[in-house]
Amino acid sequence: MTNGGLLVGEEEKKRRTEVTIYNQQYTIVGEESSEQVRAIAELIDGKMKELKEHNPYLDSTKLAVLTAVNIGNDYLNVLKKMEEE
Repeated sequence: MTNGGLLVGEEEKKRRTEVTIYNQQYTIVGEESSEQVRAIAELIDGKMKELKEHNPYLDSTKLAVLTAVNIGNDYLNVLKKMEEE
């Protein structure tokens, strides 16, 4: 049985975690632990602040995209390194 596209009982598995990323409040809903969600938010927040220091004229949208590109690059580098081992 469904309720608005979610399976009944599925909502019970989800956690709501409040985080702040680049001075904006977000409620993240998912199955990951609150600690994991907070760690991810801190990583993103830190990367955005670091990139803003080097690119002070970027607006928030471009800063968010640049942050995603940088984190994606870091992720692919880790995958490549793991494949080489």
